[in-house]
Amino acid sequence: MATAATGTVALALSDVSKRFGQVVALRAGSLTVTTGSIHALVGENGAGKSTMVKIIAGLYRPDSGSYELFGEPVDFRTTADAKDAGIAVIYQEPTLFPDLSVTENIFMGRQPRSRFGSIDRKAMDTEARALFARLGVAIDPERPADGLSIADQQIIEIAKAISLDARVLIMDEPTAALSGIEVDRLMTIARALRDEGRALVFISHRFDEVFSLCDTITVMRDGSYVSTDAVADVTVDDIVRRLVGRDVEDLYPKQDAQIGDVVLEIEGLTRAGVFHDVDLQVRRGEIVGLAGLVGAGRSEIMQAAFGVDPYDSGTVRVAGKAVPAGDPAAAIRLGLALVPEDRRKHGLVLDASIARNITMAIRRRLSRAGILSSGAENATARDWASRLEVKAATLDALAGTLSGGNQQKVVLAKWLSTAPDVLIVDEPTRGIDVGTKAEVHRLLSALAGEGMGIVMISSELPEVLGMADRVVVVHEGRITAELSREQATPEAVMFAATNTEGASA
Repeated sequence: MATAATGTVALALSDVSKRFGQVVALRAGSLTVTTGSIHALVGENGAGKSTMVKIIAGLYRPDSGSYELFGEPVDFRTTADAKDAGIAVIYQEPTLFPDLSVTENIFMGRQPRSRFGSIDRKAMDTEARALFARLGVAIDPERPADGLSIADQQIIEIAKAISLDARVLIMDEPTAALSGIEVDRLMTIARALRDEGRALVFISHRFDEVFSLCDTITVMRDGSYVSTDAVADVTVDDIVRRLVGRDVEDLYPKQDAQIGDVVLEIEGLTRAGVFHDVDLQVRRGEIVGLAGLVGAGRSEIMQAAFGVDPYDSGTVRVAGKAVPAGDPAAAIRLGLALVPEDRRKHGLVLDASIARNITMAIRRRLSRAGILSSGAENATARDWASRLEVKAATLDALAGTLSGGNQQKVVLAKWLSTAPDVLIVDEPTRGIDVGTKAEVHRLLSALAGEGMGIVMISSELPEVLGMADRVVVVHEGRITAELSREQATPEAVMFAATNTEGASA
């Protein structure tokens, strides 16, 4: 690989802008990245990060400003131009061809040929194995891409980038859907790529990752450049203030609530091989945090309670009334609502309007004589969009065009419109920026204050400790501890999550 000396400016954008009609997506974006470094790019959803990445990758052409690669001005017209120049983007959810093998995905469109002109599969497999050995991972090059984890798919994209001799790699929210072990593996690979002299851009909302991995950090706000600093010279508080343009005094605005009667009761819930003999109670006005390591069974328990997944035995009751197994419609009628972990796949219809998404769960209720008028739909959607401060030019806009934080607000609006007694939220702030996180937390606290029972599943321990009145810890499908807010220290939760000595019940 021919790389420039460490410290050479690899990527330089200055005052870059991009407009789509009347919408200004990027006002004045600037970014300077050097070889042999990992450069964090942070900003709230809507700050212009994604637009900047798409300009770098050749998907968009800037309206103004300068773009240089290793000191030479560039004007990419296609993503192929950017790839040929040595730029690779590793997205949060890669788009591999599922029916092709790992090797075929790596060498798609540029397969080596034998002297007879046929595809040299042996040469491809040999090079693929060498790439994975270099990255320190064990992936079978001959297996189909279908069924691979998100983490392994990202590794394949990185292997493809290395095989193309990419000099600049952009990692766009790469850890959002990964477990702790997978994150550690990805960071090890990122550091190795840095040490080879490549330039890396790391986009993330997770400050612990940014501060442990990155050398430099650039902040964007409202489509414009704010600052660039060595990570060692700034604190998380410094970055948060720059991100939102104000002090975020309390990311977890938990207000006191009057705890009432039991509103959700789960008894003996069991599904062979997934969870066993789960007992759980949630009271009105209470936020119960469901904690545990990835794969512990937290989501599966609540999906079964809601009726999305089956279970073998046990009972679920809302306000004293039994919820039929496997019947989400009945669960909704009885006052149960579930905001799923993957909002894009399970929470939204991306090619439907914002208004349609918000009213989707109550369309029958809004209809008159079986007919739903656009006026009734828009009035309801407008009310909820206003209450949750959904930022969109019009309610007719497609849900897929919204930022991650606004998509989450639309999913919340959809379920809150059903007027539930119990709201289950699975990873409520995953992949959204710090300012929107505070808004979501404030909303959950206010809902609890109005008497709603809330179950919050979260892999972010500070979120659980900051928002929950009571923490229930799950390990391998079993509840291993129930901790009051006072008892729920990081150590106590982690002891219970790993089922080791030291957890207090």
